[in-house]
Amino acid sequence: MTNVPAPEPTGGTQAVARALSLLSEVGRGGGDGLGLGQLAAATGLARPTVRRLLLALAQARMVEQDRQTRRYHLGPEAYLLGTFAAERHGILTHARNSLLRLARETSDVVLLTVPQGDHTLCLERIEGDFPIRTHALMRGDRKPAGVGAGALAILAALPEPEGDALLHRVAPLIEDLAPDLVAALARDLAHARAAGHALNPGRVVPGSWGLGVAVLWPDGRPAGALSIAAIETRMGAARRAELATALHREARLVEASLATLEPQSERRRSTA
Repeated sequence: MTNVPAPEPTGGTQAVARALSLLSEVGRGGGDGLGLGQLAAATGLARPTVRRLLLALAQARMVEQDRQTRRYHLGPEAYLLGTFAAERHGILTHARNSLLRLARETSDVVLLTVPQGDHTLCLERIEGDFPIRTHALMRGDRKPAGVGAGALAILAALPEPEGDALLHRVAPLIEDLAPDLVAALARDLAHARAAGHALNPGRVVPGSWGLGVAVLWPDGRPAGALSIAAIETRMGAARRAELATALHREARLVEASLATLEPQSERRRSTA
């Protein structure tokens, strides 16, 4: 990895927001990393701006550049911060056994989705052994709130005024994905609140259905959602009822595991 010289100083909240957006894109590059041109295209920023921000992030050891490929990767400081955040936000650790169990039992694709501001992030995807799979949502994909079964389950778990306001706020982003999708999601949201689980009947990708159940923190706020994605023919009414039961069972197990975090945090604060 190369040593990168210090960048010219920049200031202002816009620069901070751009740097954080760029850091997020670098992280989504995975093991292959991303080049300067790819990062500029992904963020919509000019190449000189991206280069300047990357220099700043490299100075802070948040990113690093491979000497041979010239591609950018997350740096050691990003890894360290991730380990610090894992206890509070490490839902994947608590959900992994449930994800594996659901994939084994259903043979379908099982997903873990977490809220991220006005969006949701697919944190994990585990594929069952059914030969025909849906690829509508992959690990690392970021969607506007409410788009997808897991995202819709998270939205439905919020207090109703808050959920409605969030859906209204992201409506312009949703409209870019598909026409009339906002109105359809509003109806799906009402159904999810009544049923206790969310159904995505191929709203974005025809034939790709999903069923999701929210996972809650002890205070009742959504920590994320477990969901199952499958082709439409595997999502008949009778099977949906079976899948919803399995999702609820595993969501409660994940919640019980997450609940063990709070007493530990309280004990640390009391001894600080």
